[in-house]
Amino acid sequence: MSSKAEKRARFDHVFEVIRDELVEYFKAQGMPQDATEWYIKNLNYNVPGGKLNRGLSVVDSVEILKGRALTEDEYFKAAVLGWCVELLQAFFLVSDDVMDSSITRRGQPCWYRNEGVGLVAINDAFILEAAIYWLLKKHFRADPSYINLVELFHETSFQTEMGQLLDLITAPEDKVDLSKFSLERHRLIVVYKTAFYSFYLPVALAMYLCGISHQAAQDPYALASSILIPLGEYFQVQDDYLDFAGTPEQIGKIGTDIVDNKCSWCVNTALALAAPAQRAVLDASYGRKDAAAEARVKKVFEEVGLHAKYAAYEEDAYRRIVGLIATIPEAGLGADGEVKLQRAVFKSFLDKIYKRQK
Repeated sequence: MSSKAEKRARFDHVFEVIRDELVEYFKAQGMPQDATEWYIKNLNYNVPGGKLNRGLSVVDSVEILKGRALTEDEYFKAAVLGWCVELLQAFFLVSDDVMDSSITRRGQPCWYRNEGVGLVAINDAFILEAAIYWLLKKHFRADPSYINLVELFHETSFQTEMGQLLDLITAPEDKVDLSKFSLERHRLIVVYKTAFYSFYLPVALAMYLCGISHQAAQDPYALASSILIPLGEYFQVQDDYLDFAGTPEQIGKIGTDIVDNKCSWCVNTALALAAPAQRAVLDASYGRKDAAAEARVKKVFEEVGLHAKYAAYEEDAYRRIVGLIATIPEAGLGADGEVKLQRAVFKSFLDKIYKRQK
């Protein structure tokens, strides 16, 4: 078994522990057998099936911050927080799939499309979210970081929901209006819908767990956010570009942003560069469930030099983020006598993303 597989297996084991804790609590409330079985299926179907990058990032960040292998107790607590991030992700995805009328998720039917589920999925999403706060109370109630952890999850949920609202009203799948699109609107959607919960949340959780305070001369949390939010933007722009330019063999799926009327970096960049005739093609063809229309959009993307624009964007984003990471002192940032914020936390994120092909 590879070290990556071992790491995943160890993390998966913690899910089994917390799932059983949640189910025992559920039963203890007097819930009957059919409700309990439904809850177990909801947890198993929606929480552990993804790549788990967000959850594993909590554990990785704690290890980097502490600068050593974690004790069993330290690992378990970090992994519980990682699974709380995955529960948040599951809550968002179950809800998002209903809102978008999506068909599949992670290679299987979306939860709401399972027989007998339908709009019960909305309540199931709420239950997934509620599990986060039950787990935080059970495992961190006596920890000095408890209220910070709770507030961070609440704040991040609100930010992500703001981003989802912006996305839904900017680019509804059934009504194409490119006048609502802009690179600034795209940036706002990305920051609020993706960057806060996918990049800042895992690292901030690790920082609180390690006892890093806000009391340093330069607030470590503000500094972490100033690096991780642009990192999240870069990741999503990269994702948008790969949806257009990557092959199915490379990215593991067929890109659908054009036919789905996504407010992506690609179309917004093309809109900013397009001549009037090219703009007319985009207005007439973007967001249409039609292969010929999609091909016309892709032709415009090629004509405006999207590949070169992305290459320039990627190098600029990389330089900017490296520059931000360099503002952290070599010795780390934090109050004396406590774990300090390390450059390596951010370098590990950047190294995973830079020049990725899938």
